[in-house]
Amino acid sequence: MTTDNTNPIGLSRRRVLSGLGAIGVASAGAGLGTTAFFSDSETFENNTITAGELDLRVAYEASYDSDGAVENMADTAMGVQDGEAAAMFYDLQDVKPGDSGQVEFCFEIVDNPSYMWVCGDLMQDENGITDPESAVDDTPDLGELAESIEARLVYCEVSEEDLVEGEEIVSGSLVDVFAAISSGAALDGDGVAGLVPGEQSPYDTVVEVEEERNFLTGACVCLFWEIPTSVGNEIQSDMLAMDLEFHALQSRHNDGTTNPCTPTITTRTGDGFAKQQEFATEQETSFARGRFGDNGPSGAWEVAVGPDVGSADTANYVWTPGDTVPFSYSYDGSGNASFTLDGVNVASAIPDPNGKLGITTKADEASISVANLALDLDGTPVALGGPDAVSASNDDDGPDREITYLVLDTDAADVANAFTVSGDVTVDVQGDYPGNDEGVAFDISVE
Repeated sequence: MTTDNTNPIGLSRRRVLSGLGAIGVASAGAGLGTTAFFSDSETFENNTITAGELDLRVAYEASYDSDGAVENMADTAMGVQDGEAAAMFYDLQDVKPGDSGQVEFCFEIVDNPSYMWVCGDLMQDENGITDPESAVDDTPDLGELAESIEARLVYCEVSEEDLVEGEEIVSGSLVDVFAAISSGAALDGDGVAGLVPGEQSPYDTVVEVEEERNFLTGACVCLFWEIPTSVGNEIQSDMLAMDLEFHALQSRHNDGTTNPCTPTITTRTGDGFAKQQEFATEQETSFARGRFGDNGPSGAWEVAVGPDVGSADTANYVWTPGDTVPFSYSYDGSGNASFTLDGVNVASAIPDPNGKLGITTKADEASISVANLALDLDGTPVALGGPDAVSASNDDDGPDREITYLVLDTDAADVANAFTVSGDVTVDVQGDYPGNDEGVAFDISVE
């Protein structure tokens, strides 16, 4: 998918409809005749070994139904993707309750039977707010369109005359569908849903084409979507961008478990609080905190997690200045979060996460370092495309703390299911540290 600078949503981190291949090698043998009492020799000349090919083409077609008028969108949303980024399969400017549509993807693989994988990414934007929307939208900086769209991703058979639905891969809101494939989902060549990687069949059905090159194929995939008529003004002016990416991996000498969709999450650092600098609302929906307190009586906790400070679950912890200790923050995908600092655990119910994750470090007459950050999205380790550490240090007699942050550019689909952020933290205090419970701390903020 491509876009330009006028798109307020911006590029997603994946390119739509990208083909990824592995080379197959066709081998040829050469030998020499045996030598006995009578000798003879045969010469084998110009023997060759030629690499095979793996080229993925994706044929796709989209339609859009508004008020019963079905538009095929053939001029802008039909074609064959062959190794380069494809055009948008949708560019809809005025969707409304009652509208629906579908996109069909069928695969043509040159030369080598392959395992197919699909990855997806979804971003959305409030895109301003109208007067009618403001009366019913209690999150004026967060778009609701993707959550309001009902969607299904299914196997299908597509012909010139008809489309036949097969087994369902995933359904729910559009956010649910893209969350299920955000870290990669293996497709089955026979169209069987619910298989784990390694159980799926490759795409190996031979299609012979007269006067053209034959190809291999398997089950097509169809995405259906609909905005229910019960949806109201809360989606007015909202926008979303959805990217799909398909990969073919040669199945010879491959067991089907290799996932080519392992995502990369961009990170960056800056000054100030992560939530104020990076979150659309400048507010967090939930948080976790480790702070250097005095392990004293009520009110002097060191470890906390919850929707906010007033309703957080807290615990005491005895810091050892200079020691590096592990921490982890986990969300279970069902409204519950836990935070563990060096073996001390707290847990709390939280609102559903909806976007970015941030780490904020704060220091006054002290230093704090968060390092070796790691992110796991629903059981899949994720590479961080940027820094994995952030620190703050202050040895100034003035009243100002140093406050720095690191943000992870996750989106709603990334954090809809279970995820874990982990790393190591080191705190050290100077001799003139005032002992304030908020003098040195680190926060994990969830948008």
